[in-house]
Amino acid sequence: MAKKNKIIDYISGLEVIATPEEIDAVQVFARQLVEDYNYTKEQITTHPQFRVKSRPSDTSGKYPVDIAVFKNNDKRENEVYIIIECKKKKRKDGRSQLEDYLRLSRAEFGVWFNGEERLFLHKKEKDGKVLFDEIPNIPLGGQSLADIGRLKKSELRPTHNLKLIFKSIRNYLAANTIGATRDEVLAQQLINLIFCKLYDEKYTAPQNIVRFRAEPDESPKEIEKRILDLFNEVKTSQIEVFEKEDKIILDTKSIVYVVGELQYYSLMNSERDVVADAFETFIGHALKGGQGQFFTPRNVVKMIVEILSPDENDKIIDPACGSGGFLIDALKHVWTKIDTKYRELAWTDVQIEHKKIDTAARNFRGIDKDYFLSKVAKAYMNLIGDGTTGIFCADTLEQPETWNSEMQNKIKFGEFDVLITNPPFGSKIPVEGKDKLQQYEFGYKWKLDKKTEKWIKTRKLKEREEPQVLFIERCLSLLKDGGKMAMVLPSGILGNERETYLRQYITEKGNLFAIVELPFETFSPNVTINTSVLFIQKGKKDKNEDLFISINKYCGHDKKGRYIPEDDISKVADLYNNKKTNESNFFIKQSFLEKSFVAKRYLQKYVDNLVNLDKSKYETVALNDIIKTVHNGANIDDASIYVEKENGIPYILVKSITKEGINFENLKYIRKDLITNRDVDKNLVSEETIVMTRAGNAGISANVPPDLVNGVASGFLINIHVDLKRVNQYYLVAFLNSEYGQLQLERISSGSILQSIRSSDLKKVKIILPPLEIQNKIGDKIKEAVYSKAETRKKLKIANNDIINLI
Repeated sequence: MAKKNKIIDYISGLEVIATPEEIDAVQVFARQLVEDYNYTKEQITTHPQFRVKSRPSDTSGKYPVDIAVFKNNDKRENEVYIIIECKKKKRKDGRSQLEDYLRLSRAEFGVWFNGEERLFLHKKEKDGKVLFDEIPNIPLGGQSLADIGRLKKSELRPTHNLKLIFKSIRNYLAANTIGATRDEVLAQQLINLIFCKLYDEKYTAPQNIVRFRAEPDESPKEIEKRILDLFNEVKTSQIEVFEKEDKIILDTKSIVYVVGELQYYSLMNSERDVVADAFETFIGHALKGGQGQFFTPRNVVKMIVEILSPDENDKIIDPACGSGGFLIDALKHVWTKIDTKYRELAWTDVQIEHKKIDTAARNFRGIDKDYFLSKVAKAYMNLIGDGTTGIFCADTLEQPETWNSEMQNKIKFGEFDVLITNPPFGSKIPVEGKDKLQQYEFGYKWKLDKKTEKWIKTRKLKEREEPQVLFIERCLSLLKDGGKMAMVLPSGILGNERETYLRQYITEKGNLFAIVELPFETFSPNVTINTSVLFIQKGKKDKNEDLFISINKYCGHDKKGRYIPEDDISKVADLYNNKKTNESNFFIKQSFLEKSFVAKRYLQKYVDNLVNLDKSKYETVALNDIIKTVHNGANIDDASIYVEKENGIPYILVKSITKEGINFENLKYIRKDLITNRDVDKNLVSEETIVMTRAGNAGISANVPPDLVNGVASGFLINIHVDLKRVNQYYLVAFLNSEYGQLQLERISSGSILQSIRSSDLKKVKIILPPLEIQNKIGDKIKEAVYSKAETRKKLKIANNDIINLI
């Protein structure tokens, strides 16, 4: 395990200082050299660094090189092959330093990479002078200059580093492209080139040299012409997607640059969704985030598809398909099954190919309201599987009567076997309008019938509703009875009390058979939000089928979107399909499912804690049975209300609450005239009050000391008053902060952004309630600590005043 501020070097295994340069550039490119360029770790030096001599007599080497690649494992100085410099410099300065190092070494090739841009150089000598050519890329392991770009289709390799490559392309184009500088335009241009690459991969025989290439000895115009010819073929093959006027408008140098960056890789077989990664890199939040939509990482897509495991006869739909990532993966999954099945039946390759194309066109459907994305999805599906006729640009949530006739004919309610989607979500993009909302049961307000404890729909139409809520209902409507769906949803919807009716609706309409909680960083860096995937089968429940729960910590990248090797999501489908279990992946009985779908509530440690509580020799009660009032604190957000301590009322913040009591160092003070505010007045605290953190580090409780009486509990606290005839307030704090209490409070905290505790859940927390004399004996220990600290503060204040009076 590396120490803080240290990381393990990918090549040497040594512990090195975790500088931004080391993390974002050196380690990233070192990994690429092995995984993408086919060099071995034994050929590469990172730490300790290879040093370039400043002159022949220099014995130690004056200039350290970030990465050096040698021709063989001996790593002799005279056999250094490639030098990589990873300084955070501008392109011009980076090139200048790289050229200096190349002049002083035997290396033939050089790379400058600062974590955002890349530059490739070849060194040559002519007429006694050292010259440098900018080249499309460096050779792969075992290759020479003449081999760059000349790969057979069968030699192309998939990569997990697409986002990094697209980032380099984006930064180069933004800085150097003539005539197109806006990210939206550059993204469309890159998509055009990606389709050229995909088309080339699809229609090039395995043993033929690919056309999407850039060789060092070719003129830029030759490369450009070959790519433009490819694009014309793409347009001709997809006349329903591309217009005659569609063009590649990048300048020649930019086209060559993009081709050079992508030419070694098989985008068709990539580990990532190439189109989604390109969009996210160039436009990301600006394009989709404003509409509450975010591209689903490929490992999440694969996990969902492998769990649902569609067959050749299944009708499949994504009603918020974006660029088509879910449909592409589902199609590949189905095609793999077709290959296996019909090869065993001795079908010819031509027959199998016809079967694949027919399946794509007949069974796959997608809808997206964004015109350009639906157009891209059509092209993507066409290049992969000729399924263009099933993709439509429309609003899935609109009345079906508004859809065009072809769409109405091909997309009907109650006919789909499999539905996979990540719908747009967020309160900033509400669905409004009577005509739209009245289609849905969720378009109306619901209320709780306290007699039956069931939620019922009222006749009162909502003014607005978040799209993900309506998508739940629409998706269930699209499924046939027995059909299965998987939907990515913000985790708040799985636990919020006000959305209990949604979960009731789901369990009434079908069978929830899996809940997969995704890591918090899953959609980073574009957005950080807690999300989960719900798997639902429409129709009658199979009471004997267990419910799969999966809680995942790692997603294959960090909060900045950088690749990390740890990836729990990629293992989930295997665990589900083969009924394997561990601490974070397990099955529970359907009867154990509560009104909350938050996955972590069902962890064994929480279940065991509840069982242990019931074993107590004393009475166990719900917190609701022993409290008089419980409510959230006062929300006072305006910083201008804060005043000096001497002139204000203590305002207790979340960070003030610790298990050792209230920390006075973290108190704020608010204006005294705010006491007239009703919210403030009802949150004045007394010694009988218990304050609990409800958000952030949720579930920590504290008693109020005598010198804080008439302070105010802030909005992220819960203000609790108990029935003192039944419970000692100091004992209750001791219990809530104990393992018995904390495990319960951890269990009920949930939310899309912040983990928080809701009063409705808090009231159900179990409390062991021994006789008052036992409570008092335990509580007195807490009370003594609270009063002791108050007395200490009093003495310190008196001593301070004595010092002041010395003058």
